[in-house]
Amino acid sequence: MQATGTLSVRVYTSQAQIPLEGATVVVAAPGTEGRWKLLSVQCTDSSGKIKNVSIDTPALGESTSPGGLPGDGAPCALCSVWAEQPGYAMLQVENVQVFPDVETVQDMELIPLPQGLCSLQQRDQRDIPAQSL
Repeated sequence: MQATGTLSVRVYTSQAQIPLEGATVVVAAPGTEGRWKLLSVQCTDSSGKIKNVSIDTPALGESTSPGGLPGDGAPCALCSVWAEQPGYAMLQVENVQVFPDVETVQDMELIPLPQGLCSLQQRDQRDIPAQSL
């Protein structure tokens, strides 16, 4: 039996957390045979947010191992989130954990690029380690 979790993404810049409007946000989950399953492609609003994304997760009763892999007793689903805005370094966050019946909030701070560089030439990648439950 499947359950559903929710992913909320907010994109901003600087320590003042200034929202970035019009940033492209991609949410994808690992699929079979090394392919990705596209879950959402959206642009941020004036608050730097996208509409919440519903993600299938394991049901609470099927969670048998805190360190298990998705589909193998894990308590959560994993996804990756990419955010890109011209003039800023692209940010890719791997292994975002989405739990059943919980809203997961993923903040994405984009760093301004020096003039003349493209976001595809310079990007930041972060991996979220598994939480010890």
